[in-house]
Amino acid sequence: MLELLDRQQSLTINQWKIFGAGVFAVMLDFFDFFLISFVLAFFVSSWHLTYGESALILLSSGVASIPGGWVFGWLADKIGRRKVFIITVLTFSVATGLMAFTPEQGWWFLVAMRFIVGLGVGGMAPCSLTLVQEFVPTSKRGLIGGLTTGLLPAGPLLAAIVSAWLGPVIGWRGLFAIGLLPAFMALVIQAWVPESPRWLITQGRIEEARRALAWALRLDPATLPLPATLPEKQLVDWRELFRYPRSIIAGSLTGLAQTGAVGLALWGVVLFVLVLRVTPAEASWLTIWISLIAIPGRAFGAWLSEAIGRRYSGALTAVFGAITMLAAGYLHDWFLGAMSVYYLMNLAQSFFGNANFAVVFPYMTELWPANLRATGFGFVYGISNLGKFIGPAGLAVIAGASNYLTPQATAGAIIPAFIYFAAWYVLGAAAFLFVAVETRGRTLEDIHTALARPVAAKVAAR
Repeated sequence: MLELLDRQQSLTINQWKIFGAGVFAVMLDFFDFFLISFVLAFFVSSWHLTYGESALILLSSGVASIPGGWVFGWLADKIGRRKVFIITVLTFSVATGLMAFTPEQGWWFLVAMRFIVGLGVGGMAPCSLTLVQEFVPTSKRGLIGGLTTGLLPAGPLLAAIVSAWLGPVIGWRGLFAIGLLPAFMALVIQAWVPESPRWLITQGRIEEARRALAWALRLDPATLPLPATLPEKQLVDWRELFRYPRSIIAGSLTGLAQTGAVGLALWGVVLFVLVLRVTPAEASWLTIWISLIAIPGRAFGAWLSEAIGRRYSGALTAVFGAITMLAAGYLHDWFLGAMSVYYLMNLAQSFFGNANFAVVFPYMTELWPANLRATGFGFVYGISNLGKFIGPAGLAVIAGASNYLTPQATAGAIIPAFIYFAAWYVLGAAAFLFVAVETRGRTLEDIHTALARPVAAKVAAR
């Protein structure tokens, strides 16, 4: 059955439905995640929030995304990708909607709800991206996996547009209430997305796997061959992850390449206000173009990963991400006519940073056997989510924000902060070149065999 899938040359309408569910779920996921960076500006002054209070609101979701990836990834291998996909969507959307009931001055309530949002955000990728990857053929896995994250930048873009247009009308409580709408995505998943046939096979549920795959391929289930001997149910033991040390190291280090980009994104509006001397509303409009250029960046990265392979595409996009990040820092006060070089480099960084993202996260799913795929992805994704904390926190420490949300946009603060951001891209490029294994053109089963072979050899030697 799986060989038939891997030989497939074009996707069916049902496979495109699965892809569409994954794409829009990722977009709405990051709409809720980044909404706080716009809403915070509505009350940070009137509530007289200290830097510490504001930082807790911004960073609590990033902290929670670490255990979110671990727990929900393990759960997706335990009870199924589809069920956990729905659970994570409901988790982050309901928590966002509940923030509309935040008490006045209740920053602690926002911290708690944002922590729950982070659990859902951190947990969704291991189940959704894994589910999509397990339904597409080998020749299109990198492209489709990368494109599944293609509308992720549309999440912050949508948050910026909604905040700029509706914020003055419906207020910050209304903006949080809109964050509840992604919960309806659970209905789409329920209607469009079957359980992964690869996961069903690990559970010994062969007939269900055949029906799910037949639906995806639009074939009569009776025409799909069954194996001569049926595989036994495979247990999910998270300790088995440590049989794949290279997968852990490669997945974690390439994922941490996004640390600087996440830090820049969360501080983006504030930095535009400070560096470009614009109003918060004007800064929100500027971020729209940052998000727009990220979408073709994702498409470029997805295409490049199939064109030249995961290792070289990941390293190349990380290098250009570092170069544009450094240029934004060193040239932050330069202008080309009336155009700020800082803003131009932010645009270029968004393109290459998102291209790198489109290579990294689908690559994380390819490093594990079927019974550990979501667990392994969730584990390294959780580690990479440290970037959601140490990225924005690093800038604040370097900028010397004192007790209030007023970091000084001086050359002495901006340049070392952007060097810090760029260093994470350099780390990611080195990991792709010297640690990562190439997965392009290889079935998921072949990759697992290659990764397990060194471990098996060591066991035999003992």
